Amino acid sequence: MRRALLALALVAVTLVAAPASAERPSPGGWPAPAEYARTLPLAGVRIALDPGHQLGNSRFPRKINRQVPAGGFTKPCNTVGTSTNAGLPEATAVYWISSLVRARLRNLGATVVMTRTSNSVDRWGPCVDARGRFGAQQHARLTLSIHGDGAPASAHGFHVIIPKSRFPWTSDIAAASRRLGLAVRGGLDRGRVPRSSYIGGGTALSVRSDLGTLNMSDVPIAMVELGNMRNAGDARRFATPTGRAQFADALVSGIRAYLKR
Repeated sequence: MRRALLALALVAVTLVAAPASAERPSPGGWPAPAEYARTLPLAGVRIALDPGHQLGNSRFPRKINRQVPAGGFTKPCNTVGTSTNAGLPEATAVYWISSLVRARLRNLGATVVMTRTSNSVDRWGPCVDARGRFGAQQHARLTLSIHGDGAPASAHGFHVIIPKSRFPWTSDIAAASRRLGLAVRGGLDRGRVPRSSYIGGGTALSVRSDLGTLNMSDVPIAMVELGNMRNAGDARRFATPTGRAQFADALVSGIRAYLKR
């Protein structure tokens, strides 16, 4: 009896002496949540995603057609985007894909912010200048703008768009944006997403100076057209859970390659 009481007393002393800390290992020796989060490969990284056009843009023509700064010139605030022949809007497809990318990046420890967090017929924008500025405002390491293209039905495949170096707009981010674009292309290649048959001459890479989203960015940025939504094969990828997961996995692979994490 005396031994049992002594053992209970020792247990009580141990419990009182143990510090109340989130860093304490959890039962079974597993790391505590805060400690585990710091071991994730993208811990501490902030990433901006831009899911292209809002679903309701077509209902707000005056707002999306107004001119906004685009990097030394002006352009319309936004456009309505494209759709598959079966009627799946680009806005909806890329929002779904961007949400999958966000979830995967968060599971790897990243903080992810998006230029829009809804897909609604009652909303419009954001404008191209706001989308470009978003990454720097959010202190992100990079911005990836995600789209689907609308080209003749015979054309297929993805291409990545990066900003041309233009002082003073993009000269500070052009080199890093090229590295990001090449990394994203590599992720899509590894994910077995076909390269564009109509842009880039087989390189699936396009350098442009006319896109406000790219020109207005102050962090490395790339825009990806994941495929031609008017092409039957590409449309299936946008329209099916398997295809959207393929896109998301490939984009995450590209982002990780750029970050070397």
